[in-house]
Order: sequence, then structure tokens, then C-alpha cells
Amino acid sequence: ISVNSTGRVDQLIYAITIPLSTSIILANLLIILGIAWNRQLHNTPNYFFLSLLVADMCTGVALPFIPLMGLNRELTFSSCLVAHVFPNFLFLAFLFNLVMVHYERYIYILDPLHYGNLWMHRNFPLALLIVWAPPLLYASLPAFGWNNWSGQMFPNAFIYLEVYGLVLPAILTIAGMTGHVLWITRGQLKDICRLHRSVERGSQASDHEQRLNLRYTRCVVAVSLTFLACWVPYLIYMHVCIAFLISDTKWSSTTHIILSCTGIGSMAVVPLVLGLANRQYTEPAYKLLQKLRDRWRRRTRDSNEFAKILSNEGTEMNYYKSCGPKIIVDL
Repeated sequence: ISVNSTGRVDQLIYAITIPLSTSIILANLLIILGIAWNRQLHNTPNYFFLSLLVADMCTGVALPFIPLMGLNRELTFSSCLVAHVFPNFLFLAFLFNLVMVHYERYIYILDPLHYGNLWMHRNFPLALLIVWAPPLLYASLPAFGWNNWSGQMFPNAFIYLEVYGLVLPAILTIAGMTGHVLWITRGQLKDICRLHRSVERGSQASDHEQRLNLRYTRCVVAVSLTFLACWVPYLIYMHVCIAFLISDTKWSSTTHIILSCTGIGSMAVVPLVLGLANRQYTEPAYKLLQKLRDRWRRRTRDSNEFAKILSNEGTEMNYYKSCGPKIIVDL
């Protein structure tokens, strides 16, 4: 992509990525502090989720550099490594952590009796090594000479392997596990409704069954909307990039910047949705906001009472000033 106005492109990148990156970093810090402050959450499943939040926060830090990966710029070798290898490593580490978190929760629902004997629980350091080391190794392959030092940081074979060998299978795996969990939940819901009808000896659905079905419908709608809002923009961006790469045509830098920021930013929202939906993670922040709100209300109430007292004292003084001469004359 040829860039005629570097300053204008940089301003567009920073205008889009800085607010989005700041929001991602602050939201992840909020959930991380919520897990750190609550000692009841200091267990292996939440450690996996904490690793995902760290990867997501790092992705937010690297977000301003990601649009630069598709622009032709003259960079030194070290600058090129920082601008290309480091963001790619953080993105792949985020994706691997997301698959690990979904897999851990999927096994918990599928086979809860053997959940504590999972290999990832018995060998937690090995699980962390699996979700962080392979992304670093794969992202560093161009630095070891895969690109044949031709000036192109990521060759076409590297991009095809990453997209269709790592990224797309990971997304399909997450979607498959989520769909299977919803299917299991639907079966369990039918069993609960059947038992409820047998106990109540009724043929029609009761209010309790209708509430359960409504809750399940809301869950399905929430999961579907989350997938459409978070994953579809990234899938569009990924296949548009592949299409332009195959056709070997140039495309607008503005289009590339908007698609890359929208795709990566929407995907980075997935852990935030999972974290903010859990009240245990957001309870410390909620309590802090509640204390600040109560303190603000108390200070406002005290200031209003003080102002009322001053107003009453002023009214009494005016009354005495106006009635003073009359009292003297009467006396």
C-alpha cells in the first residue's frame, strides 16, 4: 500500500486506535483488580482467565501498531521486528488463551466429575507455556529467515498458514464448543421441564418453565449477538486481506486502517464480555463506585443543609432588623 500523506494516515490511526486501546486496557485492568482483590477467585480457572486478560490488555497496547503492518514503510530491521513480530505474537497469544479458557469451561460443563483431574489443572505451568510459547515461536519465524530477507516481513505462505492453520481453526473450535454447550443446556432444560410437569401432573407449561425457556432464549440471543459483533468483523477483515493478497492489488490505506482496527478491536472485546458478565469480577469496582456515590450524596446533603441553615439565619436577621425599630417605639 503506497502512502502519500504519512501524517494524515498517522492521525487517522491514532484517532481510531487510541480511544479503543485505552478502553480495552482500562476494562481489563478493572477485571484484573477484581480478581486480585477477591481471594475466593484465586484458583486455577480464574488464573487461566487472568492470563487471557493479560493477553487481551497487551493486545490493546499493540493495537495502534497493527494498522501499520499493512503499510509500506522504510524501517530498520529492529523497528520492523517490533512493528510486526511483537503485535502478531500478542494476537496469537490472545487467541491461544481464549481457546484454553473456552476449553477449560467446556470440559467443566461436559464432564464435571473429572474436572479436577484435567491435565491443565495438574500441570498449570505447562498449560501457560503452551498458550504463550508457540505464538512467540511462530511469530518469530520471519526473524529467523523465513522471508529470505527479501524486504517483505510476512511472506504469503506464512500468512496463509497463520490464517487457515491457526486463526480460523481456533475460531471454529470456540464456536463449536459454545454451540455444544448451548445444545447440552437445551437438553438439560427439557429434562427439568419434564420432571417439573411430572411432579405438578400438568400437561401445560407452568410459569417456572416459561421463565426458564425465556432465560435460555436470552442466553442464545446474547451469545449469537456477541459472536456477530465480535467475530464477524474480524472474519471480514481477514478474508478481505486474503482476497487482496491473492489478487495482488493495492487498496486504500484508509480502508485498511478502518477494517483492521474494527476487526482486532471487536475481537478484543470478547474477554471483556465474559469478565463483565460475571458479578464476582466486577463486585469490587461496584462497591468502590457505590462508596464514592454515597460519599458524594452525603457531601451534597451536608452542603444543602448548611446552605439551608445559613438561609434561615439570614431570614431571622432580616426579620429582627425590620422589626427592631417598631419594638423600640412600642416600648
